[in-house]
Amino acid sequence: MSGPVAVPPDFAGWYEAMHGRLVRVLCALGPDADAASDAADEAFARALLHWRRVRCMDSPDGWAYRVALNELRRTLRRQALERRLLARLPVPGPVPEPSVAAVGDLLAGLPPRQRTAVALRYVADLPEAEIAAAMGITRGTVASTLADARRALAASLHLEAADV
Repeated sequence: MSGPVAVPPDFAGWYEAMHGRLVRVLCALGPDADAASDAADEAFARALLHWRRVRCMDSPDGWAYRVALNELRRTLRRQALERRLLARLPVPGPVPEPSVAAVGDLLAGLPPRQRTAVALRYVADLPEAEIAAAMGITRGTVASTLADARRALAASLHLEAADV
């Protein structure tokens, strides 16, 4: 792993002079100010990485604009694709909330150790280490017991294990 990159003084001055202008231009072109700022930052990161070559160009500013514009276009295309793909996904219907009595019945169906672990974790909001201390078992046993309890509850609710 390499250490921090030393910033040449001429790069620092160029960055200070250019950064605000570049971000403003990119913000004017796209609806996402964060994407514009990220694109500008990416352009400057690449410029710093290749500063020996970039500073000798006829127009380092033009190079930075080109890199940032390309990065912004790429980001906006990716965001549009993600929106289209998400729009194709089926929207799940609402999952009915089980009644307090139904939850109590489900928990009553668990073995005592699982029921205790679930209560300590999800009602008392204790971390696994504290549950282990309270129950006199190891943390690994707590994790295993909670996993078994979640599987049993999921089976009772007819849910996939990934849904729990």
